Amino acid sequence: MSKIDGLPMIGDPNAEGALADASAGADIAVGPELVANSLGEYLRVAVSRVKGGDSGILPVVGGLILISALFQSLNSHFLTSGNLVNLLIQGAVFMLLAMGQVYALLLGEIDLSIGFVSGIGGIVTAELVKQSTGWPWWAAIIVALLVCATIGAVQGTIITRVGLPSFVVTLAGLLGFQGVMLLILGNGGSVPINDKVINDLASGNLTPAATWAVLLGVVAAFGVRTWRREEGRRASGLVAPPRSLTVVKVAGALGAAVVVALICNADRGTLVPIRGLPWVVLIVLAVLTAWTLLLGRTKFGRYVYAIGGNAEAARRAGVRLARIRTMAFTLSSFTAGIAGIVYASRLRSVSTALDGGTLVLYAVAAAVIGGASLFGGRGKAIHAVLGGLVIAAIDNGMGLQGYSAAAKYVVTALVLLAAVTIDAVARRGRTSR
Repeated sequence: MSKIDGLPMIGDPNAEGALADASAGADIAVGPELVANSLGEYLRVAVSRVKGGDSGILPVVGGLILISALFQSLNSHFLTSGNLVNLLIQGAVFMLLAMGQVYALLLGEIDLSIGFVSGIGGIVTAELVKQSTGWPWWAAIIVALLVCATIGAVQGTIITRVGLPSFVVTLAGLLGFQGVMLLILGNGGSVPINDKVINDLASGNLTPAATWAVLLGVVAAFGVRTWRREEGRRASGLVAPPRSLTVVKVAGALGAAVVVALICNADRGTLVPIRGLPWVVLIVLAVLTAWTLLLGRTKFGRYVYAIGGNAEAARRAGVRLARIRTMAFTLSSFTAGIAGIVYASRLRSVSTALDGGTLVLYAVAAAVIGGASLFGGRGKAIHAVLGGLVIAAIDNGMGLQGYSAAAKYVVTALVLLAAVTIDAVARRGRTSR
């Protein structure tokens, strides 16, 4: 039995071609390789890829810059340190939910239940840390995340083993877990959270010195890992970007870290000084790093992209479709549980007012706006984070201008339509090539 890129071949003489077909639509194999010996040559090849329809994150980054410039021109308070940090805290739940939704979208599926699954995660945490229950905060969080992961595993099993559409199964989950919340909390009920650690997840901050240490440490780890990986590729005779580009990447990361540190360490308090990086930003960064490595550097991630590119070809190449799909839905609900705990921490309680239906729609919108494809096989965790920032920026900016919720929904819908249109046009361009 031979192997190709870690995928076992199971006797099908066309399996190698099947695996190539499976990867054709995947994000890890889109477009030509960037073969370049200098930064200028690399940029020329990158421009040719953009012209060919592979625009990457450029549309969402450009859109985020445009949105920021627009709202700053309308209200000079938008780009102040206090509002920007508040925007990051507001967008954390959208980013986390969207990172969970990416797992389903990569398979060409959808998970409509994650809004209320996140609510279940928040309820379990709140119930376990109540004074009458007395669980430690870390144990409550672990149990809540295990409950959410179990929900995802059950839904994934029904989808893969019974063969029901993910839309129907997760829609049933949306309705069912909304009912579970009502049963636990009662109509109009709520559970307050008095645990300081859990409440600090969304409202606590690092000290200014710790902010600098953490952000510079993140940049150092990123720089070392990037340099070693690309030097390893060069030593093995594989395609790698020029060293000058590696230096630019690390310098860009360092510049971004310095800007974030300066913004977060500025005093944004009114009655008392408030400085430092919010804990919730570290949670988002941790999930982003973990899911980026899982999807980009593991066999599981390659299988997910292969299934999204061409499920039948992946099956012929030896990929166990049911197992990978079930794991993907499990991770989707697990990530939703993290978002639910953050949401409960921000409100310091869990109540039936949680609008899981709107949250899941925002999660899908954030992932797609960020660059994940509705057609499967293309998307990354960073796309969810960028899309969540766009959603939060629209909500925050329009709130500063005093616009109604109706106007926010309309603008978000237009941005979503624009993102899907860009994705569809780019997909046709790649297909024609």
